Amino acid sequence: MNISAVLLAGGESRRMGRDKATLLFCGKPLWQIQLEVLRRLEPAEIFISGRTDPAWRPYDVQFIADIPPSRGPLSGLAASLANIQTTHLLALAIDMPLMTENYLRSLCDHVEPCRGVLPRTIRGIEPLAAIYPREAAIEFREALTGTDFSLQTLTRRQVESGKFLEIPVTEQDQTLFLNVNELSDMPAL
Repeated sequence: MNISAVLLAGGESRRMGRDKATLLFCGKPLWQIQLEVLRRLEPAEIFISGRTDPAWRPYDVQFIADIPPSRGPLSGLAASLANIQTTHLLALAIDMPLMTENYLRSLCDHVEPCRGVLPRTIRGIEPLAAIYPREAAIEFREALTGTDFSLQTLTRRQVESGKFLEIPVTEQDQTLFLNVNELSDMPAL
């Protein structure tokens, strides 16, 4: 697969009270679950993006520092897009442990030159399990200089301009996008 992948691990985990990446889910830390999913896709390169280089990062995965000051996932995506060697970047948040290789492959099936792929769940566009074209780096960099750091706003504009294809998420796949923000979220998963 001629695509790059990034595991977004830069969140501050304020609601969780500890680093989400090391939280155990089904006996494994979240970072390991997500990295295994990305590895099975066999991307050309895999990155981990965060504010600081995590102690748990495997030696064979490159770290990309979020562009400071931290603006959430926008900073990580902007930094990652600036560093990819391929035409597209598949982004996956560290806190979506139900996401599957098969679903991400289905997103990859929709990749077109210079165009990204964004899933739309019942809650709206999901930018943290999506595919970004390298050309989006310019808009992401510009968004960091503005006052609205919302990925929802940025990606909605991208969809409206035709730079991203919006893929409706089926009812059965909605659960893949559940994320862990608090320890109380774990029983629901």
